[in-house]
Amino acid sequence: MSSAITGSQGLWFVSRGSGLVLLVLFSIVVVLGVATRTGSAPARWPRFAVAELHRTLSLFAVALLVLHVVTAILDPFVTIGWAATLLPFASPYRTLAIGLGTLAVDLAGAVLLTSLARRRLGQRAWRAVHWLAYLAWPAAFLHSLTAGNDLAIWWVALIEVGSAAAVAAAVLARLFGRARGGDLREPAGPTVRAAGNPRRVSAAFRAGAR
Repeated sequence: MSSAITGSQGLWFVSRGSGLVLLVLFSIVVVLGVATRTGSAPARWPRFAVAELHRTLSLFAVALLVLHVVTAILDPFVTIGWAATLLPFASPYRTLAIGLGTLAVDLAGAVLLTSLARRRLGQRAWRAVHWLAYLAWPAAFLHSLTAGNDLAIWWVALIEVGSAAAVAAAVLARLFGRARGGDLREPAGPTVRAAGNPRRVSAAFRAGAR
């Protein structure tokens, strides 16, 4: 019995820990996405580098999400069920909290899949779906707040507050940028087309850093 309890605690710690890291990653992805659109990244960073970091962290978050979900479902002391990984509010355990997490997964999954198929969908369709990220983050944040019982721990609370503050600042910057007409197009052409020519890559890198 004690070994089962210890195993369950281990699964809970891994699930909760990966969930908090996911919240931080998701928040960084949102902030980088806004920086890419508004051109507000540090001047020393080429804009295409910010966009690539945004995509890379998004893919890394998917791997961490699998760990988060699997460890939560395998925990023998809670009943979530595999259906709850895709169907929001299908879990008998903490239905609202788990449902919000599932909703965040579904919305973020739609953003990721359309990003992978972006060339076939076209810019307009991709951008329309990409706006779902602004709905997925609040769902993930509320899931993080309600799924755990460790908000009294100072560093957990700091992660939650810090993530919320960073995303709120980024969203406000995006709104003000749109109001001023400051949105930029997605960096695509020169850096990709220059890939076969080292001199052109170097020139594009220097141009993006200005």
